[in-house]
Amino acid sequence: MIGYARRLTLIAALAGIAFAAPARAEEAYDPWPGLVQDIFNSRPMNDGADIIGIEMPYRAEDAAIVPVALRSKLSPADSRRIRSITLVIDRNPAPMAAKFELGPDANVTEISTRVRVNNYTDVHAVAELSDGQLYVAKTYVKASGGCSAPAAKNAEEARNRLGQMRYRQFAREEAPASRVREAQIMIGHPNNSGLQMDQVTQLYIPAFFVNQLKLTQDDSPVLSMEGGISISEDPNLRFTYVSNGAKRFRAEAKDTDGHVFRNEWDVEKPGT
Repeated sequence: MIGYARRLTLIAALAGIAFAAPARAEEAYDPWPGLVQDIFNSRPMNDGADIIGIEMPYRAEDAAIVPVALRSKLSPADSRRIRSITLVIDRNPAPMAAKFELGPDANVTEISTRVRVNNYTDVHAVAELSDGQLYVAKTYVKASGGCSAPAAKNAEEARNRLGQMRYRQFAREEAPASRVREAQIMIGHPNNSGLQMDQVTQLYIPAFFVNQLKLTQDDSPVLSMEGGISISEDPNLRFTYVSNGAKRFRAEAKDTDGHVFRNEWDVEKPGT
């Protein structure tokens, strides 16, 4: 009887090892080297600790709307500037969440948005500087199921709000004469990931999302975004920029179904 009990214990232990091994192998697998090859054509990556900052909650409250903030850490004495920032969520089905192109004269130093996170994952921010070099920073987020989470709004409500834009400005602590502005663009769009299921038909909802956004002050580029399925429903960008004295702020967005949405606002009277 004792021998039988020992055999059961041994079998259970071996079974536990067999089930645990794939999980550990999955955790040990690092997709980042492959993503560097696929997204950045294997270009060298430099330590970006003094170049680019990325902030996200360690444990997300809602995997479908995880806040992320990207900040320039370049010294004012540095003659280089950040040309673009690529946000990569390593373990998402489509890892490249967004690529932001920064206007050459807009001096954008902060960008924040909301993203979907599908698994516990590293998240990388890759800044390309005017010297042509890439600099990377990363953080880790515990979240799961964000890409397949049901939409917050029903289909009819989403259709009614499709393409609606709002532009807001926020007060800054700098002196009144400062030309630094902090603004926000919000776009009504379901940004369907293609992994969400219709709760009535039990069929997958086709991917349908904003894939291009261009922001300008008059005709001078401020910020543009190439977006993917990882950007949350109702895309929302908050950012800083330096005013060039323009009276009008303009936005143009396109989605994967070919819709084009445009709006413009008086800089001194932002709103819907």
